Amino acid sequence: MSGSETLNSDAITEDPLDLFKRRFGLDSFREGQRDVIQRILAGKNVAAVFPTGGGKSLCYQLPALLLPGTTVIVSPLIALMKDQCDALASKGIAAARLDSTLSSAQFAAAMNGIRDGSVKMLYVAPERFFNERFLSSMGTLNVSLFAIDEAHCISQWGHNFRPDYLKLAELTRDLCVGRVLALTATATPEVLQDIREAFGIDPEDAIRTPFYRSNLHLRSTIVDSKTHYDVLRKRIQSRPRASTLVYVTLQRTAEEVAQSLCADGLPATAYHAGLESDERASIQQKFIESDNEIVVATIAFGMGIDKSNIRYVYHFNPSKSLEAYAQEVGRAGRDGETSICESLLRPDDRIVLENFAYGDTPALLSVRRLIDFVAGQPDTFHVSYYHLAAETDIRQSVVQTLLTYMELDGYFKATSPRYDTYKIKPLATSQSILKNFTGEPRQFLADVLGCLSKGRTQFLLNMTTATKRLGVERDRIVKAIEHCSEKGWIEINASDLVYGYRRLKPIADTKTLADAYAQRLMDRESSEISRIDAVIDLIAGTRCQSMNLSGHFDDPTDQPCGTCSFCIGEAPHKMPAMGTRSIGTSAKRLLDVAIAKYPDRLVTARERARFLCGLSSPGFTSARLSREPGYGVCERVPFADVLSQVS
Repeated sequence: MSGSETLNSDAITEDPLDLFKRRFGLDSFREGQRDVIQRILAGKNVAAVFPTGGGKSLCYQLPALLLPGTTVIVSPLIALMKDQCDALASKGIAAARLDSTLSSAQFAAAMNGIRDGSVKMLYVAPERFFNERFLSSMGTLNVSLFAIDEAHCISQWGHNFRPDYLKLAELTRDLCVGRVLALTATATPEVLQDIREAFGIDPEDAIRTPFYRSNLHLRSTIVDSKTHYDVLRKRIQSRPRASTLVYVTLQRTAEEVAQSLCADGLPATAYHAGLESDERASIQQKFIESDNEIVVATIAFGMGIDKSNIRYVYHFNPSKSLEAYAQEVGRAGRDGETSICESLLRPDDRIVLENFAYGDTPALLSVRRLIDFVAGQPDTFHVSYYHLAAETDIRQSVVQTLLTYMELDGYFKATSPRYDTYKIKPLATSQSILKNFTGEPRQFLADVLGCLSKGRTQFLLNMTTATKRLGVERDRIVKAIEHCSEKGWIEINASDLVYGYRRLKPIADTKTLADAYAQRLMDRESSEISRIDAVIDLIAGTRCQSMNLSGHFDDPTDQPCGTCSFCIGEAPHKMPAMGTRSIGTSAKRLLDVAIAKYPDRLVTARERARFLCGLSSPGFTSARLSREPGYGVCERVPFADVLSQVS
């Protein structure tokens, strides 16, 4: 078969294993793969819950070659999309990706490949579905399979809830896709139930493979501030050199630990989201190609990277949940060889994780401001999450969560998001563009171009102004400029994203509703703290750690693993008691100074506690509170202790 050859619908009855051997060069399916693929080819919606490294990607890649239309794969991981497209290309299989790193020309080339049938698989970042240009293009495609990676993000009870994933469930219905495949490595029974309900998956079509992997030896050690780094260094020095990941919580910790390891003769590289994308890609590629590279990273590293021989995973700081821990240790030993996954717990580290959870919970007054704003909008409206976050002093992700709560409770329905402004860079003159048209289409495009205003470096098209001036639906304007972009006449960059809503019922009592939602956010905060407790319990090793972890994911095992810290007699660990800590008089004085300077920003006890713990918010950022001497002076004091002392 040629690189772009595909099979028609009559070939679906062929045993997928034959195609599997020819195109992917493998001899047999892993556990669960055949069950998933057969159900997809039978036209069913399917959930695949496979552990990290369990072969989830093949479950959509092989059907994509057998099904007649396009397979769309939604993934939040740019590294995964790029790596998989490159890997497929090496096998002569054409695939395209659409993410924030692509230029307009690359976007147009990818869409052209999909339309002419030369590309069967389209990898898409979730944010693309907020792009009206992309949604307009998607409406013309025959989507045979819609695969959602990291599907646990759809669940409010999951460890990484993303409200935009709820939109994907609605989108699959709007696009009339042939079948849906929801993929995740970490789904508790509650999360899997949410996935099934969202995508209409029958219980018998939810395929879960065993979670436990005997080659992963889970270990844990309790350290203090003085011994923390030394224990890590000694562990790395005492074991044979091999590919090693060291996970940390903060970017600055990644830099500090990597520098210390280098100084001690253990070449290591720091990796975190603060690095430029090219530098991150270079670090990842070097790690993949090496057999003894050490990378000290935040959780931004490793997602979607296909490397089978990672021998060691150290948690210098604890994971924020068992789901995150399972994903991180699951990157080790994919070749089946023994791999050691060790957590070095400094008990104070839980404070940093707790503060992340506390930082997302807004003040009650902020929630009331948001509900009052929404209640005062007309029956149809658009809103910028960025501006609403700034006006209410609620983080953008939480703004989106609150609006999702209101949507799920039937107060309104989301409509198409849109961009209020398009930045346009001409690659051809207006005359050369218009000569390709005649009659009314030429006049319409001329009118659109006449709405452009000169910006600093590009032309700007304000969509609200243009639709009013031309008296047409904005969809026609979007299609016109999209056509020009695909032809290579202009480059487009959209900005000022706003989200649309249509009211379904009035809000009878804004105060009561706001209080109820504020309590839901407090409940989520408590849930996040409970997740941290579960991680600490695993590390403490009061029972077989492998049995503990497997049981959390509804895959209980009867036999102890024999290799974890508990089973070899190194645990349970004695955890030091955490008494109440005083913030001290100096912190109180610094707080008083800040209150006098920013009386409108530090009104409530929660706002004051956030200031002392260094937990930012949109209001803090705009007021530049992080520059004040007292900001973050209590970052190592439990938030609950700070809150009780500033009340």
